[in-house]
Amino acid sequence: MAFSRFSPDATPAARIGLGLAAVGRPGYINLGRAADLPADRTVDALRERSHQLLDAAHAAGVRYLDTARSYGRAEEFLADWLRERPAVRDVVVGSKWGYTYTADWRSDADTHEVKDHSAATFDRQYAESTALLGDRLDLYQIHSVTPQSPALTDPAVLERLAGLRAAGVDVGLSTSGPAQAEAIRAALALRYGGGPLFRTVQSTFNVLEPSAGEALAEAHAAGLTVIVKEGMANGRLAGAAAPPVLREIAGRYGTGPDAVALAAVLHRPWAGIVLSGAATVAQLTGNLAAAGLRLDPRDLARLTELAVPAQRYWAERSALPWS
Repeated sequence: MAFSRFSPDATPAARIGLGLAAVGRPGYINLGRAADLPADRTVDALRERSHQLLDAAHAAGVRYLDTARSYGRAEEFLADWLRERPAVRDVVVGSKWGYTYTADWRSDADTHEVKDHSAATFDRQYAESTALLGDRLDLYQIHSVTPQSPALTDPAVLERLAGLRAAGVDVGLSTSGPAQAEAIRAALALRYGGGPLFRTVQSTFNVLEPSAGEALAEAHAAGLTVIVKEGMANGRLAGAAAPPVLREIAGRYGTGPDAVALAAVLHRPWAGIVLSGAATVAQLTGNLAAAGLRLDPRDLARLTELAVPAQRYWAERSALPWS
């Protein structure tokens, strides 16, 4: 099926999607995971947690679900949930290829994932994704494209992506790193088979790291749906870790800083979907408050002052521990 089935107006919360990176594997880089997850992070425990989140998200009106091959067993957990709830036909599913999960269900692994954007990796991972998700896969994205990635220039990869699009599955890319804008613009310039190749772009954007904003606006103007990831900067914009100004603004709105951080992104006219990376139902509920939050322009202006240079942001992100 195709991502074009997604409707941002389907429900009041439809512009908020649920990302499964935090609950598909025992180790991730979000702050506060010791308190968020069960002490015994078995496969069954995280499957149950994933299903709790998916149930709560769907009941609240979330309609886009985001996973990846490298999110441990997240695709498997999502596939199980879809199979056990055959009446749920109104969700849109996106996954990603290009990173291989290598941590073997350990939080203390030396290497958690390995990046490879070759055609061989696409062939292997697309077969793995469809073995689990079948025709429920609506969107398949290149995971974490940077300007140095061969994914935008390798004829074999481009041929496979075009074939996927022709078969009815939409194609997108995600970006990461301080040069996200360059990668986005390279993707927009790409033409294959006489037209644009990509239907979506998923990028990191938040009040600390807004450097991709202009490029994402260009992507929106070109007809792509923009999916925003890491709107809370891996937990740095939530709870006690949030900057004082964010907590102060949240207090006046009677909500958490997480909702204000996500609402600040939702206010961007180019933002199609903003992902919640919640690990608990309580976190998800707090995140979803962003859907109904209208921030005063003066508060939005104050939040822009939190921005840091992209190089600094990504260096700090790289230093976050897997836990």
